[in-house]
Amino acid sequence: QLQLVESGGGLVQPGGSLRLSCAVSGLSLDYYAISWFRQAPGKEREGVSCISSRSSHSTTNYADSVKGRFTISRDNAENTVSLQMNSLKPEDTAIYYCSAALFGCSDAGRQDRWGQGTQVTVSS
Repeated sequence: QLQLVESGGGLVQPGGSLRLSCAVSGLSLDYYAISWFRQAPGKEREGVSCISSRSSHSTTNYADSVKGRFTISRDNAENTVSLQMNSLKPEDTAIYYCSAALFGCSDAGRQDRWGQGTQVTVSS
């Protein structure tokens, strides 16, 4: 069965960096896109980044708010997807979720499975 487990969240100062990891099992990355979403208190869940399946050429997408600062990547040998977050800002504070979608890179309603989430807090 599809299962996703996030790790790597924590507290970091503005301008700092964190690397989030999403370990996936029960699915083939040949066919599933993996996305990162985030949700802050009182706000809707927001798409952050996505990497398409290998059959879709592993293309990447980023929200305008994180372009140039975040990088999504996949480690095929370890079956993980990572989100490298640099130059972090207080407004990046949220719970970050990874998700899998057979449909491809899309909005939250098209995701087939969600991880449990990991807290990222950017504060002095």
